[in-house]
Amino acid sequence: MARRTPEPEQLQETLGYRFERPELLTEALTHVSAPGAGGQSYQRLEFLGDRVLGLIVAEMLYHAFPQAPEGELSRRLAELVRRESCAEVAIAWDLGPYLKLGAGEAQSGERRNLTILADVCEAIIGAVFLDGGYDAATALVEGAFKELLQAPRRPLRDPKSALQEWAQGKGLPPPTYAVVEQTGPDHAPKFRVAVKVKGLESDFGLGTSKRAAEQEAARSLLLREDVWTQEDSTHG
Repeated sequence: MARRTPEPEQLQETLGYRFERPELLTEALTHVSAPGAGGQSYQRLEFLGDRVLGLIVAEMLYHAFPQAPEGELSRRLAELVRRESCAEVAIAWDLGPYLKLGAGEAQSGERRNLTILADVCEAIIGAVFLDGGYDAATALVEGAFKELLQAPRRPLRDPKSALQEWAQGKGLPPPTYAVVEQTGPDHAPKFRVAVKVKGLESDFGLGTSKRAAEQEAARSLLLREDVWTQEDSTHG
């Protein structure tokens, strides 16, 4: 027996939003393969929702991190609106059972397809925006993304990028890197790299590749100059 699709009212309770035009929610949940879709699907709403999500998250970040420079805000924004984050929200909303799919897609497990779930998440944001306006969409996004806002999954920046931004902010030339020592056999080399920023003493890093050694050298200099704390070093 086919699994019965739950009532959309249940999803609206989960979302904390009740649609004036429930057909928008239906459209947001409809895959192009669904019976009777007639080529219509969530794709247009996804397009809109992607832009709405970006604007709302950008505003959230602007207020949540008042001291953060533009570069850090951009990295946080990219992390929060990426497919994996949207799919995580879709899973929290338990969207899978509500998706309107073709029989083949349903049988092949597309209700758990992270790409589809991420797309539908954005489509629902677009639908809420059209139905209730910016404030309604903001309430939805804030409720769904606030935990992700404070706990990014991936490092926000690497030490080399951070050091270059810091030097640039001081009006200095970009840092330079040089291999000062290479040891170990060819199949397992170890590199010692020096990093130099104009007006500062060099610092050094060790690694099993030139890039890793450069990153370690940059990290060491950032810590030495009190640009980074140990916490920054851990997360960055």
